[in-house]
Amino acid sequence: MNKTSKTKERMSTDPKPAQKFIKFETGGRPYIEGKRCRSCAAVMTSEPLACPACGAREGYDSFRAAETGVLHAYSIVARSYPGVATPFVSAIVDLDDGLTLKGNLINIPPTPETITPGMKLRVTFDDALGRTDKEGGSYIAYFFEPAEQGA
Repeated sequence: MNKTSKTKERMSTDPKPAQKFIKFETGGRPYIEGKRCRSCAAVMTSEPLACPACGAREGYDSFRAAETGVLHAYSIVARSYPGVATPFVSAIVDLDDGLTLKGNLINIPPTPETITPGMKLRVTFDDALGRTDKEGGSYIAYFFEPAEQGA
């Protein structure tokens, strides 16, 4: 197999990031890449023309986001689009480095008795709920789970 064939094979079998800020280490392990404003140190996942916190246009430095954080808010979703399994938990999580992300909370019963704001969570990565591109390639997405699980 020539180099071009190996590249095409790798591209068709490796999962693609479901979000632009999901990056991969050299070994293939995914992580979340944050951006830090060079002027005020505000953190975000995008690179807007001007910092939304201070308005500066000095640019951003990339950093590897924390893998742990706390639950800020959540909603138990009981109805959704056709083909989306319910119930599921949509969560807003404040990561330990200041980055705030919205994603699904998994590996916990979707009941108010088991979920409390302030609970410790960690970022995990998995298949993007079976979503594929037009060539059948898979996507990888981030989720949150209780920090004490699978540690």
